Amino acid sequence: MSKYIGAIDQGTTSTRFIIFDRTGQILSCAQREHRQIYPRPGWVEHDPAEIWQRTLEVVDEAMRQSGLQAQDLAAVGISNQRETAVLWDRTTGEPVANAIVWQDTRVETQVAKLEQELGSEFFRGRTGLPLSTYFSSLKIAWLLENVSGLRSRTESGDILFGNVDTFLAWHLTGGKSGGIHVTDVTNASRTQLMNLQTLAWDAELLRAFDIPEEILPRIASSSEVYGEIAQGALKGVPLAGILGDQQAALVGQTCLETGEAKNTYGTGCFLLMNTGRKIVPSTHGLITTVGYKFGSSEAVYALEGSVAIAGALVQWLRDNLGLFAGSAEIEKLALTVHDNGGIYFVPAFSGLFAPYWNSNARGVIAGLTQYANKGHIARAVLEATAFQTRDVVEAMEKDSGIPMTSLRVDGGMVVNELLMQFQSDILDRNILRPKVSETTALGAAYAAGLAVGWLRDLNEVRAAWTAERTWRPAMDASAREEKYRLWKKAVSRAVDWV
Repeated sequence: MSKYIGAIDQGTTSTRFIIFDRTGQILSCAQREHRQIYPRPGWVEHDPAEIWQRTLEVVDEAMRQSGLQAQDLAAVGISNQRETAVLWDRTTGEPVANAIVWQDTRVETQVAKLEQELGSEFFRGRTGLPLSTYFSSLKIAWLLENVSGLRSRTESGDILFGNVDTFLAWHLTGGKSGGIHVTDVTNASRTQLMNLQTLAWDAELLRAFDIPEEILPRIASSSEVYGEIAQGALKGVPLAGILGDQQAALVGQTCLETGEAKNTYGTGCFLLMNTGRKIVPSTHGLITTVGYKFGSSEAVYALEGSVAIAGALVQWLRDNLGLFAGSAEIEKLALTVHDNGGIYFVPAFSGLFAPYWNSNARGVIAGLTQYANKGHIARAVLEATAFQTRDVVEAMEKDSGIPMTSLRVDGGMVVNELLMQFQSDILDRNILRPKVSETTALGAAYAAGLAVGWLRDLNEVRAAWTAERTWRPAMDASAREEKYRLWKKAVSRAVDWV
C-alpha cells in the first residue's frame, strides 16, 4: 500500500495540491492564485480554464518537490469552492463563459421574483437552503438565458454543468475523451437542485428554475473510487474523494460526532455543526446541508452558518485603502491600540449571509469619532469576523438545541493571535487550533483514503487529530455583552440599505 495520499484544494482565490503521509503531516505543497474578475458591481467571476491550468501546475510542482511518482500515491481527493457554477462544452472541454462565483449577486431580481411566485419555504423545505444569490441554481439559469444560443445547445446534449469539483473531475478523468461527469452529495446539496431527503435531483426544483436535468452530473458519495486520473503526473491514480471545501474541513477537523463543530476563517467564514443522520431544519437563518457520505453508509447532515466576508475584509483594507502591504500586518497594526475605539465595521459588501440573509444590506463603519485612527479600524475589521461568528453560533444552538462547548478552527486567519483571543472572549468558549492546519485538503485526503483502504475506518481518522493551541476566554461578561450589543446596533444600520 502506498504511503501517501494527495488532495487538490481548489479555493476561491487559489488552487493547491498537497501530499500527506499517514499521520496527516504534509510532505509537499504547491499553490497558485487565479484572477478575480469583477465585470460590474456585485459580479464576481473566475476563468475555469485558468483554474484547470493552475491545477495542472500545482500537481506538477508538488510532485516534483516530493520526488514521488504516481504509483506512490494511494488516491487523490478534491475539495472545492462550492456554489460557483461552470458550464462547458462536452465535445471541446471549453467553458461557455466565465464561472459565476458564489459571492456574485447578479441574480437578485430573480430571487425576489421566485419569492413572490413560490415563496422561500418551497425551496428551503426541499433543499435546506433559502432563496439567495448564493447558490448555484439561479447562476445556471442566468447563464442559460444570457449566453447566446446556450439553451438550444443544452437540448442537443452538448453542454455540461458542474461546480468546480465536477469540472476538475471531468478533466482529470479524460475530459472530452471520456471524462467522468460526477459530483458528490455535499456539492450537490449546494446547487439548490438536490432533495435533501432523497439525495437526488428534484424534478420540481428543476422545473422551477427551468434547468434541464441532462446537463447535471451524477450524484455520488463523498468517498468512493470515481475513476482513474488519465493524464499528467497523477496518471493512473484513483480519484476517490470529493467534498465541498467546508464539509472537507468538517471531516479534516474530525467533527464526526453529533454536536461537534468547526469554523473556517478564509475569504468568507463558514461554521458547520454535525447533526448526525438527522436533517435539522433551521428557523434561525442557517442552512441545512449534507455534511458527508462515506461510500454506502448513510449521509451525515450539518447545520451551517455562512458569512460572506471575513478574510476578504482584510484584503479590502490592504488593496483598496492601502493601510498595509501584506495581510499578516493587520495584527501588528491592530495591536497599536488597546481596543476598537468605539468603531464597528459591518462588511456587508454584497449583503449579509447567515443568520440575516439580507441581500439589500451594505457595508457600514459605525461609531467614528476624531479619536479614531487606522489602528482602531484594523481592530474593528478583525473583530467583525468574531462578531459574525457569534451571530452564527447563537443561531446554531437555538436550531440544534445542542450547546457548543468549544469550537475547532482552521483557515488562513487562525494564525492571528489577536483575532483568536477575541473570538474566545466574545463567544465565552475555548477555541482549538489543530496541529495540522490544512484541514480542508486533509478532509478530502481522508475521504479518498477511506475509499481505497489507505485508512481502515473513522477511528483511524479521529486518532490523527490533536490540538496545537487553545485560547480561553478572559473578558469580563459585562464588557462582552456591551460590545456585542453595539455590534448588533451597527448591523441594524446596515440592513436594507438599498
